[in-house]
Amino acid sequence: MRSERHRIASIRRLPTAPPTVPWKRGYVGYLSRITLIDNSEGMTLSSMVVSRDWQEVSVLECILGGLQMDVAVEKEPQRALTRLAKSKIDALIVDCDLNGSSQFLRELQSGDHQPSTIPLVIMGRKHNQSTLDQTGALYAFEKPISVEQAVRTLSAARNLILDGRLRYHRTGVQLPVSVKCNGRKNMDAILINLSQGGMQIRTDDPLDSPKSLQVSFDLPGARTGLKAKAEIAWQDKRGNLGIRFVKLAKQQHRTLQLWLAQQYFAN
Repeated sequence: MRSERHRIASIRRLPTAPPTVPWKRGYVGYLSRITLIDNSEGMTLSSMVVSRDWQEVSVLECILGGLQMDVAVEKEPQRALTRLAKSKIDALIVDCDLNGSSQFLRELQSGDHQPSTIPLVIMGRKHNQSTLDQTGALYAFEKPISVEQAVRTLSAARNLILDGRLRYHRTGVQLPVSVKCNGRKNMDAILINLSQGGMQIRTDDPLDSPKSLQVSFDLPGARTGLKAKAEIAWQDKRGNLGIRFVKLAKQQHRTLQLWLAQQYFAN
């Protein structure tokens, strides 16, 4: 029976199959069962691997490619720092066995090269695991790489990136919105943009700053309308208001999440 790494090498030569095809061998069979947000079709993220271990890098390239992540490989930590200062990298994987990696991680945490929000994944042998708390890493796995563990770890990092993007992403859309304030009749407004946490609307009617209000609107393609308790976060003299959601039913929040994700990946 061939080794795990030989199986990895062999599947790298296979044509790419669609996500719905149930691959049955080795890492590919395992990866095909990993559920990502909407399969993220058309969505490619970027990653950097800082390592000279070509065997481990080969495995990581295969796994990251299957997770729709571009891979840049840097053998020199200082060159990696320079590249991070010039490019947006979504996820970073550092080999703790590489000479200069400790200094690299210290400089990375200084914040001069890249925001600390990068999902930092560390790989190293057991003797390096005790130092991981000082690296700022969110995830870690040991060498030699276990394909199953690496897939789980890198999938979690990828989903964290996507979750962060989707949480704060605003979709521009013009839709009618009904705003209800205590003691007043419903007011009509136009939705300007929408996120998981709130919306921007525009109205011709003056609106004082009530402690609470309710917004109702329909999303294109959604089966039911959305209704949320909200509050005013900001407003200007031109009729623009920033609305912050205070309470949204769980099922409606899920509907909003999925709708926003569809808009994000479509664009």
